[in-house]
Amino acid sequence: MDFYIYYRVRPEHAAALQTRATAMQMTLRQTFGIRAGIKRRPVPVESGEPNMQTWMEVYLAVPPEASDDFAVALDRAVQQSDLALLIDGQRHVERFMDVSPCA
Repeated sequence: MDFYIYYRVRPEHAAALQTRATAMQMTLRQTFGIRAGIKRRPVPVESGEPNMQTWMEVYLAVPPEASDDFAVALDRAVQQSDLALLIDGQRHVERFMDVSPCA
């Protein structure tokens, strides 16, 4: 199971967000043995507030049987890191699973 979480960030909060998110992901990687990364759109979003950046946290290969525990740990980690203070609006969490190819 892969988790994709996206949200908007003001440019003046970008460096602090990257520092906090990287530290948070390191802990989650060690705890759950997963891969994680942080991405950002290369250009600000055209609509809405000027210069607003879109960021995405990626968590790959979360074992399906641990996905609910991971989601709880992720929410707790976000709260502990005060990441929400640097985000403009909501965090949007999406879960995706691999699809087996047809034979």
